[in-house]
Amino acid sequence: MREVAFPSAEVVLAGSLAVPDSRAPVPGVVMVGGSGPSDRNNDTFFPPIRRQLVEAGFAVLSYDKRGVGASSGDWLAGTIDDFAVDAAAALEFLRSHPDVEAETTGLFGHSEGGWVVLRAAGREDVPWVITNGCPGMTPAVQDRYALTVALQAIPGVTHHDAAATLAVYDRLVEAGRRGAGFDEATRLVQSFSIPAAVEGLFGDYWAEMNEHLWEFIKRKQDHDPIPDVLRLRCPHLATFGGADELVPVADSIGLFAAAACRAERDPRAALTVEVFPHADHRVQVHGGTALVPGYVETLVRWITGCRAAGR
Repeated sequence: MREVAFPSAEVVLAGSLAVPDSRAPVPGVVMVGGSGPSDRNNDTFFPPIRRQLVEAGFAVLSYDKRGVGASSGDWLAGTIDDFAVDAAAALEFLRSHPDVEAETTGLFGHSEGGWVVLRAAGREDVPWVITNGCPGMTPAVQDRYALTVALQAIPGVTHHDAAATLAVYDRLVEAGRRGAGFDEATRLVQSFSIPAAVEGLFGDYWAEMNEHLWEFIKRKQDHDPIPDVLRLRCPHLATFGGADELVPVADSIGLFAAAACRAERDPRAALTVEVFPHADHRVQVHGGTALVPGYVETLVRWITGCRAAGR
């Protein structure tokens, strides 16, 4: 594995590239991280997947999100469009490697990265796209689900407590839609009486908020991935952990499946869904200490199938 850097629009992205020893060019995988300041490893999630993919004969490129690690720029000033441009630049860079089979190299996106690669794949000539833990709905709807699950996990929280907290969340979403500034949003939060049982949960969430993050969330909160799904011209593998507490898995699958049935869908855009029982948002088990068995093997088998079908 070696350090690399490549341009994307007005930024320079830094990442890690691993290419297996091979006598012939190998297919490649660009890995795109999730929300927040995700680096080339997406915390600790990407390295074991990357290692197993390389062992299976794939070249793998992952990179620091703009403004993170060694990449220039500012992710808080970015949009899904900006991140999709970055993913496309990473794809072009990997495809240009002399030991990589350009026509069979595709995109893998985790969580928010799933929205990113779906947008990029809808615009680029990509042989396949994989999303992991990618919500089929908007961030506003997905985050409300995650908050609901978190509330249910707190001992002693009543239905009234949960409803009051979700009401604050709903008002914040409405404020974002009408363009409210950070000061107004803060006053809105302070005007509500947060139940004591959930004060820590909501307090921690709002304590991390600042003007730049608020503006970023406002821009992203109503992003709908389905139009991008409908623009796909390649197969899509959507993987999920069955015990994901951040994403409504069944609803996401339903939305992706409904899109796959639309008449305008390109016939090449076949949808495959894999759900791994007991796995979390990162398809990990044992308290997030290990990938669920068979996950990378599933990726390898599916990509290999796409590669064979394209020849």
